[in-house]
Amino acid sequence: MVVSKSTYEECRRQRLEENKKRMEELNLHKLAKALKSSPSSKPSSVVKPRWPRHPVSPSSAPVRRSSRIATMSPANYKEAPVEPLLRPRRSYQRRDLLNRVYASDEVRQYAIDRAEELISGLDSEHPSFIKPMFQSHVTGGFWLGLPVHFCKTHLPDHDEMIALVDEDGNESLTKYLADKTGLSGGWRGFAIDHQLVDGDTLVFQLNKPTKFQVYIIRAHESEDNEKNTPEKEEDDLEATHLTRSSKRFRASQLV
Repeated sequence: MVVSKSTYEECRRQRLEENKKRMEELNLHKLAKALKSSPSSKPSSVVKPRWPRHPVSPSSAPVRRSSRIATMSPANYKEAPVEPLLRPRRSYQRRDLLNRVYASDEVRQYAIDRAEELISGLDSEHPSFIKPMFQSHVTGGFWLGLPVHFCKTHLPDHDEMIALVDEDGNESLTKYLADKTGLSGGWRGFAIDHQLVDGDTLVFQLNKPTKFQVYIIRAHESEDNEKNTPEKEEDDLEATHLTRSSKRFRASQLV
């Protein structure tokens, strides 16, 4: 069914008149004019607090605390020094490396010869070897390399603690490193305790799988022995007789 254009316009006009009458009854026109005439109100801007440029020191600022812990003493967050664990530790003074004493070839060979004499008189059932001392063994590095063939034949194939026993029966523990075939930790203390110097020679005798008997041959004992040889004593005695004879001759001249 097709509605004519005139009929549609008539219905639209009637609807507009009805809406106008309703607006007049509700006084909507006056309300709209009143809203237009009133000044526009903008929402008030929120004022942000202004903080001080420099921070307030903790001492002057009030402490905010909960009412539940108001009666408790305030916590102290200052770091307290940690006390070190009390354990015995051997301390050694650092040797003056500028005052090293280097052994001469003659002195070094003298100690080696005496060590060979000593090792020839030891029990052959217990393997042994000779180790001359150098500066790297007794001052700076404190590392003692052992003969590779001896280590591969008689010592464990893994890292192990090995005891060194001196001629007085004092025992010192050292760390044996199997891969490097030498003594590391503990050897420094043994060298310093026994006042080893360059030129000394040590004889190591393996009495047990992890225990060495150590004999120390002092290199500088050769110099002391040379000072006390019979030839030296005879020369000193002859010099004493000459001095006494000279004094007697001078006394006779004065008389």
